[in-house]
Amino acid sequence: MDFDISEKMQTILEMVRSFMDSQVIPLEGEMLHGDPAILEKAVAHAQDGVRQMGLWASNHPVEFGGLGLSMVEHGLLSEALGRSPLGHLVFGVQAPDAGNVEILHKHATEEQRERYLRPLVEGKIRSCFSMTEPEMPGSNPVMMGTTAVKDGNDYVINGQKWFTSSADGADFAIVMAVTDPDAPPYQRASMILVPTDTPGFNLVRNISVMGHTGSGHASHAEVIYQSCRVPQSNLLGTEGDGFRIAQERLGPGRIHHCMRWLGIASRSFDMMCDRANARVITPEGDTLADRQIIQHWVAELDAEIRGARLQTLHAAWMIDRFGAKVARDEISAIKFSVANTMLHAVDTAIQVHGALGVTDDTILSHWYRHERAARIYDGADEVHKTTLGRHILRRYAKV
Repeated sequence: MDFDISEKMQTILEMVRSFMDSQVIPLEGEMLHGDPAILEKAVAHAQDGVRQMGLWASNHPVEFGGLGLSMVEHGLLSEALGRSPLGHLVFGVQAPDAGNVEILHKHATEEQRERYLRPLVEGKIRSCFSMTEPEMPGSNPVMMGTTAVKDGNDYVINGQKWFTSSADGADFAIVMAVTDPDAPPYQRASMILVPTDTPGFNLVRNISVMGHTGSGHASHAEVIYQSCRVPQSNLLGTEGDGFRIAQERLGPGRIHHCMRWLGIASRSFDMMCDRANARVITPEGDTLADRQIIQHWVAELDAEIRGARLQTLHAAWMIDRFGAKVARDEISAIKFSVANTMLHAVDTAIQVHGALGVTDDTILSHWYRHERAARIYDGADEVHKTTLGRHILRRYAKV
């Protein structure tokens, strides 16, 4: 295995890191305490800077202006952008738009590409992904209550979704619904494009998460589809392919998540070390960094982050070389292990910051609230551990 990257990619990463430090991270104060309208203007200004550098939507398809990155390169970019909650948004590769771009690129018709994909990549419209349901287990997308019934040339969609991320302000949704309840379990559901101005698309509320009700990209909406009628030409891919497309989207997407989490972990680690060196705790001038317990925390966390990063890059390398299906065990392993490494890093950094750590004067408390969900979405830790453990034990049983 060779994780060396090209000179071009090294240059891109240097440009991204420099821009993040100078233009993106300084906006976090406005995000935490300021006027949303002022933040929106500041983000738009930063996005213009990204476009001028030629790095807008860089991980999207080449024919739509992207750079044709490998999964390893994709992951390294996600890590660099993950050092701020605003990074992916400023560079035009935020979720769920990024994942929707991937499946539209693979499965959309030419007409769907022109109507939905091109303006989405260009940042002219926004999208949401509508799969999770409140009364169904999110970790098992085979179980789905929302239906799409054919009526003439249309689908009529009925059902309740929640955690439809970024629905607030989105122009269209990719909805997963049962189109054939009598088909085998993995072929019952399909994905359908639904413009959000369609009658019957009802955004009920933005769900309050850990005390924060987001808006726009930061929202997680409850949506009710009530006799929501769209043409059958809005079908994405082939009828019954919903589960397969979802797995295509979620597998590589976990690389993006894990590398973003490593960006969070790395910045939390940097902040922790800076705080340990700066915080004087005795009249003689001793700092937190002089305490053995802090030194142990630093050493252990550094080793944990290094290991998580190599594990994730290996999974990305496996996807590049053999495909996501072959790398499924590696993907399951990083999903729960890297999420916990990230949360450990944030928690330890807060502890070293003391009272300051639990305030919103730093970004740490934001991450503590918002990233706890990392152990739940895209498959709870327990689901991935069960799957991985079962696969490993089966291999031993065959031997």
